Amino acid sequence: MSFRALWIITHDEGENASVRFSRRWATVEYRAKSLGGTLYVEVPEDTSVLRLLLTELGLSDPHKPFVLLRDDCRRCPKTPVHELRVGPGQETLWPVVAVTHGPLILACLGLVDVPLEPRPPLINLLCVSQAITFLLGLQNFLLGSGDKLDNEVMASRLATLPSVLLQVCPFGTPLDVPSVGATATSSVPLPAGNQKQPAWKTGFHRGRAVVNTALTETVRSMQFGDPSKQDTWDVYGTVMCKCEVEGVLPDVTVTLTLPPNGSPLQDIVVHHCVTSLDPSILTACSVDKYDGSSFSGPYKFPFSPPLEPFRLCGYTSQVPVPPILGSYQLKEEENHLLVSVTLKLHESVKNSFEFCEAHLPFFNRPLMATVDVKVSSGHVDVSKEKNLMAWILGQKFPKSREVTLEGRIAFSGPTAGPTDPICFDLTAYVKMYFKVPDTTLSGCYVDQHSVQVYSSAKPKIITSRELQSEDYFIWNSTSTPPIGQLLL
Repeated sequence: MSFRALWIITHDEGENASVRFSRRWATVEYRAKSLGGTLYVEVPEDTSVLRLLLTELGLSDPHKPFVLLRDDCRRCPKTPVHELRVGPGQETLWPVVAVTHGPLILACLGLVDVPLEPRPPLINLLCVSQAITFLLGLQNFLLGSGDKLDNEVMASRLATLPSVLLQVCPFGTPLDVPSVGATATSSVPLPAGNQKQPAWKTGFHRGRAVVNTALTETVRSMQFGDPSKQDTWDVYGTVMCKCEVEGVLPDVTVTLTLPPNGSPLQDIVVHHCVTSLDPSILTACSVDKYDGSSFSGPYKFPFSPPLEPFRLCGYTSQVPVPPILGSYQLKEEENHLLVSVTLKLHESVKNSFEFCEAHLPFFNRPLMATVDVKVSSGHVDVSKEKNLMAWILGQKFPKSREVTLEGRIAFSGPTAGPTDPICFDLTAYVKMYFKVPDTTLSGCYVDQHSVQVYSSAKPKIITSRELQSEDYFIWNSTSTPPIGQLLL
């Protein structure tokens, strides 16, 4: 029940990632080599582990959302346990347990002391539950008294970490954990009552009670600007929770509420920790024709939360219009392109963005030589590679809620720009990137006053919601988009 290696990593939204601390235990590695035999895989250098872990967690190369080794449908991810492919064959590091908190990533590689073939179930590996408990405790130590990463506190705690590990994890074996065949005991007294600690929960919270919920709705859209082609859009939402509540099996209830004219939530999927659910919540499906009789809430989710952050539920919503309606027109004139873009913010959407940008990429052409455009709001930047024009709209649309871009672009030079198998000739698109805090397109929100926690201490309730874009395309209406090749 030991660890082969430990890594502490920080990053800035996937960029500037670095290994701030790492530790390997030679005695444990010797045991791993003896137990693994021909299946033994050596732990690579920290730089390789950093690259593989960021890819596995989806934090590297945000413009490449699909990675075959990670997103292959034949793989069944079991977060927070990961396997890292370290060789050209089937050499993998497993089980790598990773816990994330904002820009902080804590990861460790456990020692599997049972035969590796066939691969044992995770529930049979004590090193996995040990690792989760150990990393969560280490996370609390590094963050100090606050919930956010403080660089000064982090630096001071990292300086003392080597001596701390000598005390709490000598020779790679954490202390104060149950041994095989022994009765599970804890140095911290259990709460009063006869509740039994479940196998899936390796510890419990002690301290100030906090319930944090974050609702994120994501909207996707394909707009063509042609009456003969139907625009499409969809919305899906997720509710993430982090519950720090005392007790072995605390009871928490989170309620989702819709406005009086809100569209009912559909395709609802809940976390396995939800203890009961109104059957009418699960019967709503987006393939059914909405007849006005669908369940419209409130949606109550009673659950006994795990220690780590988790996704409480996911859903879809059929909203009548997309948040931003766009029109894009390109016309070719000799070696110039005449560009015209109009964006209209729908009146139901809050006019307060965290950011809002419209990107106009140009493929299968030479690089841009001159860009002469005028915008009614915001400003335009041209990428260093001279193949992308970014219209930065900022935090607000004007009072008219409509913005325009007009101008011409000339292409020249011997250097060819980037290629794309779809965007030939005038086939082109505008891709929208935006985030709107404190709003959702469906109007759904977590009612802060209805969050119920059955605990002796009054908890602090924190709720937030936001709307963000993903795959939000506006196609050039003067050309025929390859609709058969587009998947929403």
